[in-house]
Amino acid sequence: MKIALVTETFPPEINGVAMTLHRVVQGLHKRGHSLEVICPKRKDRLDFDTENTFSWFFVRGLPIPKYSELRFGLPGFRQLTRHWTATRPDLIHIATEGPLGWSAARTAHKLKIPFITTFHTNFDAYGSHYGYGFLQKIVAAWMRSIRQHAQATFVPNAVLKTTLEANGFKHLAILSRGVDTELFAPEHRDPSLRASWGASPETPVAIYVGRIAGEKNIPLTVDAWLEMRAILPTLKLVIVGDGPERKKLEANYPDIHFAGMRRGQDLARHYASADTFLFASTTETFGNVVTEAMASGLAVLAYDYAAPHKYIVDEENGYLVPFDDAKQFLETSRKLAANQHQWSTIGAAARKTTLGISWDTVLDGFNQDIQNYAKL
Repeated sequence: MKIALVTETFPPEINGVAMTLHRVVQGLHKRGHSLEVICPKRKDRLDFDTENTFSWFFVRGLPIPKYSELRFGLPGFRQLTRHWTATRPDLIHIATEGPLGWSAARTAHKLKIPFITTFHTNFDAYGSHYGYGFLQKIVAAWMRSIRQHAQATFVPNAVLKTTLEANGFKHLAILSRGVDTELFAPEHRDPSLRASWGASPETPVAIYVGRIAGEKNIPLTVDAWLEMRAILPTLKLVIVGDGPERKKLEANYPDIHFAGMRRGQDLARHYASADTFLFASTTETFGNVVTEAMASGLAVLAYDYAAPHKYIVDEENGYLVPFDDAKQFLETSRKLAANQHQWSTIGAAARKTTLGISWDTVLDGFNQDIQNYAKL
């Protein structure tokens, strides 16, 4: 089957959306499908696919305001109509809510090509961080309208499905997220990497992985680290990733080690070389980094929703905090620090939990679903 994937966000960015889509593309290629990725052109994408698992079709794009390293696609109804008339796909997978996604949905409907969408990002919830909070209802309505003619919209968990259904979204199905437990594993712990952070074998290290951006609530993660240092004075904090808030944080917190963008085996080494994972984000649809940290054997502290809600049992294989309760997050961070002697036990339990989360199992189900939708 020929599948067109429409997205603004695709590797090599280090974020949950890009990594999930890359897994989906690899998995569908492995299952015999022909993939074409349609996205805004960027120079660093040209040489990315060394395994020839898909082809590119580039459209015009512009930098996202306040996030210039990412681009959004401009409306391309005529361009997509010409392209899909000449090389008609069997199914279109739209993973973007911007002008490009709107154009793709409109084109698919006009050409009577079945299409599905995936819900990766709570863009309406991002508004307060990027200056458009007053447009939250309009953004939510836009996100619904793009999907009105879709055969299905896949969401990562049942809680989000229920929330979206209550807000008028139709034809929802669940596509969970897997984790690569061979790539993300405690065995990749690297003493020399820890030494580069100024950490001895006995030094406790906390880590954050993800975008360094307003919607990730990183100031609370930093505050949690500071609270923990009152109990564990030698505790290091390593931040992996990049984004618009990095320069300000680097200037304000010279004691934090900023590792920049890391991918693949290098990223796995960073996870495994830490001891605990601090994640204060309140805008996740799933939170791939949580399961990656758990697979790496880390004691995770996170809010009780999305992936943490699904996979963490409080004080057994991680620490959970009531959603968006900053005061409790800091209190629990102090508990986490006081219980340092339990980190290895909790991390081992977290690792065991993730061994049952297989990408192959997830993608086998998705593969069957999309074949059924392509026949509608």
